[in-house]
This record gives sequence, C-alpha cells and structure tokens, in this order.
Amino acid sequence: MLWIWIGLQVLTVLGVVHYWRHVPRDRKIETPDGAVVILSVRDDWDGGPELIARLKAQSAPFRLLIATSGACAAAEALAARESDWVQVVAAGVAQDEGQKVHKLRAALRALRPDDLWLVFIDADIAPPERLVGRLLFPLLRGKADIVTGYRLLLPEGGPMAALVGAVEMQLATLPRSASATMPWGGAMALTREVADRLDLDAVLAGRLSDDMSIGLAGWHAKLRLRPVRDLLVASPLEGKAADLLGFGVRQYRHIATNSFGMWGLATGVVAIQSMAWLWALLAGGWLAVAVGYGAACGRALVRRRIIVSVLEPEQAEKARRSLVWDMVAPFAVTWAHLAVQVPAVLSNRIVWGGWAYRVKGGRVVDMERSA
Repeated sequence: MLWIWIGLQVLTVLGVVHYWRHVPRDRKIETPDGAVVILSVRDDWDGGPELIARLKAQSAPFRLLIATSGACAAAEALAARESDWVQVVAAGVAQDEGQKVHKLRAALRALRPDDLWLVFIDADIAPPERLVGRLLFPLLRGKADIVTGYRLLLPEGGPMAALVGAVEMQLATLPRSASATMPWGGAMALTREVADRLDLDAVLAGRLSDDMSIGLAGWHAKLRLRPVRDLLVASPLEGKAADLLGFGVRQYRHIATNSFGMWGLATGVVAIQSMAWLWALLAGGWLAVAVGYGAACGRALVRRRIIVSVLEPEQAEKARRSLVWDMVAPFAVTWAHLAVQVPAVLSNRIVWGGWAYRVKGGRVVDMERSA
C-alpha cells in the first residue's frame, strides 16, 4: 500500500508540474475588428466600475453587449453614457430555462452581421488586460474552435474561504488537453461561424448551465476546445461557511445534472485520494504522512509559481492564502473537495441568481423565485 500511496502522490505532483510547463511564456494576442464581449448581469448589478475599467483597458478592441432581464438601471445608464461601445439587450423573465441562459440567448439574437468573434465573460471577474486578445489568439490562428480560460477564486474572508479556494485551485491547475477541456463561461470565446454551426441558440434553449451546454455540444460535434493556461482569471470569494460550501455543491450539481459520468469520474478520483489520506494518517505511519506532506508542499510550490506568473501581484497575494491549506492540512482540502461532490447528486434542485431550478438531463423542468 505504501508504494501505491507514493505513486499516487508522485502523479499529483507531476500533474501540477505539467500544467506549469505548459503555461505560455510568450502570451501573444490578436486584435481583430468584429469582436463582441457578451456580459449577462442581474437587475441589481451596480455597474461594475472595476470590471468596466478593466474592460476599457483591454489590449484588443471590442464592443460590449450587456444582457439584462429588463430592469437593470446601472446597465441602461452605462449604455446611455457610453453608447459608442456599449449596448444593452433586455431578455425578459425566463419561463423554462436558466435566467442567465435566457439573457445570453437574447444577446445572440441581437448580434450584428459584423460580430465575428464572440467572447463571453462573467460580471464577477477581474480580467487582465490581455484577456480578450488572448482568447482570440487561438481562434484567429486556426488552432481552436472554442477557447477558454479558467476561474481562480481569491479568498476575501477567513480560513473557510481559503479552503474553498484551495479546492478550486486543485481544479484550476489540473493538466488539460483539447479532448478533456470543458469551457468556463466566465472567460470563453468562439467564432460566429462556430456559433452558427452549433446553432448556439438551440443548444442553450431550455438549459440551466451555459458553459456545460456549449462544452458538451462542442464535444459531440468533435470541435477543438482549447484552454489558455495563462488565463487563470481572478474572481473574488467571500461569504459565510454555509454559503461557501453551498457554492461548491452547486458547481458540482451543474456537472452532475448535465453529465453524471463526468461527475462520477471526478468524484471517484477525489474519493481515492481521500481514502488514501485516511489510510496514511491512521495506518500508514510516519513515512506515509511524510510522503503526503512532501508531495503537498511540492504541489504548493509549483502552484505558487503558476499564480505569480499569471496573476497581478495583489491578486497573487490573495490566492496564496489558499496554498497555506495545501501545506498545513492537505488532507482537509481533499476531504472538503469530496464533501461538496457527494451532496451534488442528492438533489436536482439548484438555487442560483434568485431562482430555484429543478434540472434533469441539463434541462430545466421547473423553476420558481427563491427567497
């Protein structure tokens, strides 16, 4: 058992090293005409002053298409103030699909003939100035059909936020390939041609998860899905412990209700690691524990190099809080990961954005306002 444990820990370290070795050093961008950034916002959106400032600082030109339910005063004010590059589309209230999906579908119907490059972002990200240009680079060079970055949670609060951030960092620094990449809707791009080929409006119709639906459709169509490894995009993480754990469960429930097999594979891998840690702590002896901690410190050191190389200094400082868990209690990170995976399949109810949805096979079967 000891040798199996050693082999398992070596593989986890090699996986993070593999990610680090494939982080591009020469971060080339493209700046074509015809790029549109699509942003879905809730009606209580405050206008995102930091986000808008970061979008204005982008190294690639684009116009901003903001999708609302129809009563977002901040979005309307922004469009009135900066009509040269901002447009608002009002989707109304969904009846049988996720409200975000409903707004994105309205945005797709509002595209202009010269919108050739579609970039999707979330309202809670802090994008680097290279974001749009980096997402467009593989598309214009013909190296991919769908391009994605990945979220890196920045803990704003105490230990629990840092723990959830450590779980997310495990996922963010996994090795990725075109055959095993699922796009993240917070930083994703595709060409208008691919959107039309997939019939993106039909792909999203009736769905709750935008990125899972697009990713699965891309897989089935045998498209090339490419990760941009230097785009680990900062996103703040804060809230009470129950809210933070609920966030993790919700993310995996999105996966489980769209692809049970994908959830099963991810949960099985984490379950093996969790049980192995239990063995190491209870029966493996000091050598097994030393091996586990040594591998954890090795992963943390490599992850530190990754985040320092791809994030802004202030963002990297916040992300490093999560690395403390990797070095002090790596078993807790693995167990916490499993603790949000298992409950994900105990219900098909997903509370998100002020709505409670019942989801089956990725499709919304029932929805109601959530308190």
